[in-house]
Amino acid sequence: MSIATTTSANGQRLSSWAPLTGWPAVVSVMMGIFTIVTTEILPIGLLTSIGSDFTVSDGMAGLMMTMPGFLAAAAAPLVTAATARFDRRLMLCVFILLLALANFLAAAAPDYWLVLISRVMVGITIGGFWPIGAGLAGWLVPPAFVGRATAVIFSAVPLGSVLGVPAGTLIGHFAGWRTALNIMGVLAAGVLVMLFAFIPPLPPIQSTRLGVLGSVLRSASTRFALLLTFLIVLAHFATYTYVTPFLEQVTHVSDGLITTFLLLYGAAGILGNFLGGAWVARYPRSVFGLAAGLIATATLLFPVLGRWSAGAVVLLIVWGIAYGAVPVASQTWFSKAAPHTPEAASVLFTASFQATISTGALAGGIILDRTSPSTLMLLGGCTAVLMLLVVGARFAERLTGPYCKEKRRTRE
Repeated sequence: MSIATTTSANGQRLSSWAPLTGWPAVVSVMMGIFTIVTTEILPIGLLTSIGSDFTVSDGMAGLMMTMPGFLAAAAAPLVTAATARFDRRLMLCVFILLLALANFLAAAAPDYWLVLISRVMVGITIGGFWPIGAGLAGWLVPPAFVGRATAVIFSAVPLGSVLGVPAGTLIGHFAGWRTALNIMGVLAAGVLVMLFAFIPPLPPIQSTRLGVLGSVLRSASTRFALLLTFLIVLAHFATYTYVTPFLEQVTHVSDGLITTFLLLYGAAGILGNFLGGAWVARYPRSVFGLAAGLIATATLLFPVLGRWSAGAVVLLIVWGIAYGAVPVASQTWFSKAAPHTPEAASVLFTASFQATISTGALAGGIILDRTSPSTLMLLGGCTAVLMLLVVGARFAERLTGPYCKEKRRTRE
């Protein structure tokens, strides 16, 4: 089937597919990101099970969260530049195939180092799939449906938390963590079939060279987006990666209840995603600041109220709502900082987000092995407070800067 195209303001072609033809392709991309997100963060729910099987500490087991992020951060610009001339559908299929193989390898691994190799493969998949998939809405549906299609694609992020991780954790609890990873491999294989069946050939139009990324990085707005993303994602993943050990050691809840708690967190994340998406275009600073404030509140109160199941549930719901708004707020900030180079903005968003996920998981693991889950929560909360102060300082600067003073003088 041929695809007629038009050119958008940023130079990308927009398909004229009918909505009923384009939506299966959109859902295929969404399922790809859902599978990637679930695979990436599933070790949060299986951390202690995998660690005990290989007799490694919780902090060492946290390397399963660290490896993919660092590799994704490096892969995002390099893979995007290296594959710029290849058909985008082909590349999506290659990366999802790699994800399936990574899950099967981890499920069969007799030694922990093979699990870590599989996580390297996951990182390459993230760095390659995300920059392409995140910007595909304009290729797959008419212009009037692009916003809705983008929302569907990014709904995969909270859905990975609310469905993928709790379901995988539940399967791991009853059938073992290897079964959970095998199922993720089968799901990735199914997504591969969907991508090949529903996504049309997508020859590249614009090449995102490394020089383009460098020019975007020179923007003050982009650097500020990097700073905010670093602080809030660091605060979140340094603490949330190890929420299972906290619930086991401090709250003293059973494995089944931990699954329920993570499910409630994920449901709250979906709510936060939609609330953040509804407001972030008009109030990006407020959404980002409010998310940081709520994450700071939840993590700082966890050592106090999280000792009881009811308190832990309430704080996880607040935490989920707050973090659900973070990815959409961060990506929106990057997009506004580089409106004429959307793929470059997507690459930087992916790289910074993933690098910080790994940094947070690594730092949290080191702190956890040397202190306690409660201390880790307090330090994460202080990092979120720092991010909130940075947003407030930027807001105060804009209110008192030369531009605002000149504007007030003009009005007078």
